[in-house]
Amino acid sequence: MLRKLYDWTMSLAGRKSAEAWLGVIAFVESSVFLVPADVLFVPMALSKPEKAWRYAIIATVFSVLGGMAGWLLGHFAFEAIARPVLEFYGKLDVFEQMKSSVSYEMMVLLLVTSGLAHLPPIKVVTILAGAVNINFGLFVVSAIIARGARFLVLAWLLQRYGESIRHFIENKLGLIAGLGAFILILLYGAYRTLI
Repeated sequence: MLRKLYDWTMSLAGRKSAEAWLGVIAFVESSVFLVPADVLFVPMALSKPEKAWRYAIIATVFSVLGGMAGWLLGHFAFEAIARPVLEFYGKLDVFEQMKSSVSYEMMVLLLVTSGLAHLPPIKVVTILAGAVNINFGLFVVSAIIARGARFLVLAWLLQRYGESIRHFIENKLGLIAGLGAFILILLYGAYRTLI
């Protein structure tokens, strides 16, 4: 199923409506969809490098709006909508574990790491932020910073290096971002231990 979703998402890049689809995918990725917007963003930016920044802005805006929708689902409709979505993706156990042990500071850190590196998956964190009542303004600002940084860095890399950077982005950028997120979490853990 995941491969079919991935292939379908990739097929959208060549359509005239690709920008609209990028907005839709970025929106739903942040609250209910499994495939990241990068899958559509990268081929679009490679095929039209002069529009890479425009695509990054579209992806950022709609990803933040989707994150806001995830927050609202977690805050106002957890039992009716968010729980079934998390169960469908097999993420309910991760969610429940995080909900019972996450502090406010750790939640802010998770917002940044999930926005930059999908660690943990962004849909889990946006719903969790609403369920544990993280300040909505703080949530929006952290989403703008993290998601904006992700898409703008991708736009810069793709515009500067073109097709030659594609393999690196598809295979290594997620790993590097994940390692960076892991280091942030370790630093936070060390900070909390020393205080």
